[in-house]
Amino acid sequence: MTRTDHQTVRRVLRREIVGTIGLLTDEHDFRAMRRYRSFTFDDHTTYLRQVEALLRTRVSQGSHTTVALFDPQEYADFCAGKGLDPDVQSSRARFTAELSATGAVLPYEGQPLTDLVPALVDEAVRQATWEYASTLLARLGACASCGEDIGRASFTRASHLLARVLDAAGPGNHHLVCSVSAEPETLLSVLHADQVDPGAVQLDEAEALEFTTVLALGIATRSPGGLVMRTSAPATTDRVYGWRLHGEGLEPLTAGEVFDAYCTDIESGDPISPESDVDYCAPPDLGQEGQAPDHPH
Repeated sequence: MTRTDHQTVRRVLRREIVGTIGLLTDEHDFRAMRRYRSFTFDDHTTYLRQVEALLRTRVSQGSHTTVALFDPQEYADFCAGKGLDPDVQSSRARFTAELSATGAVLPYEGQPLTDLVPALVDEAVRQATWEYASTLLARLGACASCGEDIGRASFTRASHLLARVLDAAGPGNHHLVCSVSAEPETLLSVLHADQVDPGAVQLDEAEALEFTTVLALGIATRSPGGLVMRTSAPATTDRVYGWRLHGEGLEPLTAGEVFDAYCTDIESGDPISPESDVDYCAPPDLGQEGQAPDHPH
């Protein structure tokens, strides 16, 4: 095989290799990494520019790359747990490889870093929310009266409620937000669902899993919370409506309560002008399935 042939083979192999790049998304994390002498970047803006150039080069070469959120504290803990020196490049590479399997990652498809970074942070928050809610559910144990696993039963109940909500909503593009009061802060989960035909719902499975887990936590712990949905459909105004958590069921919000929730600034309490072409209305009837069961845990 000639030298040219070897170069051609290497180029082909490079396109076959999937890579992951750990990204320091904010200035605070960047400064934390600068305590390591082997981390040679001096300026966060320059660092981001160089990362973006590398990503674009890999795309132009036909290589697939995922981007992972690099957390300096998690990195330090990882090195301590594995007995690794954190001040060497090989340790950062090993940590990044682990992130590709367990951390928040997104594929790079040529989008600007200004678009990728917020999406990556949102993905990390979503994953952390799911992990936290899952951990709390797992700790609840069995029901004292019937012996059933509370977390598992609540997840099943939450799945039924979500299915009933989507079924009652009918065709359209649905944007759902579930909020549950928890310590140290309220948990939020978002789900997007498209329904062209009745009963045919398209949604992201990871989003649905997280959403159902957060809803299940609210049910299991009887925490204050609720579910709000915005439905968009062709040739109609958007409809906004919702429910509050009530035991293991969902209690409908009135049109006035939905209007107040959407048209009030959360931090200041000041009124916000309502959106045009939006109806703030009572939700569709969920029937008996939306009500709390007679024998809750």
